[in-house]
Amino acid sequence: MTALTFRSATHDDVPALVGLIESAYRGDASRAGWTTEADLLEGQRTDPEGVRAVIDGDASRLVVVERDDDLVACCQLEHRGDHAYFGMFAVSPREQGSGLGKQVIAEAERFAQAEWDVAEMRMTVIRQREDLIGWYERRGYRRTGQMSPFPYGDERFGIPQRDDLEFELLVKPLG
Repeated sequence: MTALTFRSATHDDVPALVGLIESAYRGDASRAGWTTEADLLEGQRTDPEGVRAVIDGDASRLVVVERDDDLVACCQLEHRGDHAYFGMFAVSPREQGSGLGKQVIAEAERFAQAEWDVAEMRMTVIRQREDLIGWYERRGYRRTGQMSPFPYGDERFGIPQRDDLEFELLVKPLG
């Protein structure tokens, strides 16, 4: 396997990033991997405007991960004072289970600590995603029990297939 390349996304990457994120979480294509949310949400996971907003954010970085010039993963990092936020994490379904996700999150943590000198990484995960939360726990994240509501009625985030969705805050100390 060849080495991974990590770089900041540009506007030219937007169509490919939207395609990657959608393929990892929504629709039949997402069922090839284990991170699918297709049973919880239909519709879109993101859109070009949402991806561009992360790219253009003053305190954010959308990381493109490539192998042999092929987009294989991405993640959002946002500097929020004493901590960093990790989001918009997607690994190509054909690469899921290969260890790529572990490498991406490790690089995101390294970057946040080295470049922003933050003591903690935070993220929110749909609490019903027990398998995904377990994966993050094995990477050192802990559940906080702090919940935030799912944005029902805003189809930019998908069309919920159940009425009890909410996000749980996960936290990991860095360093």
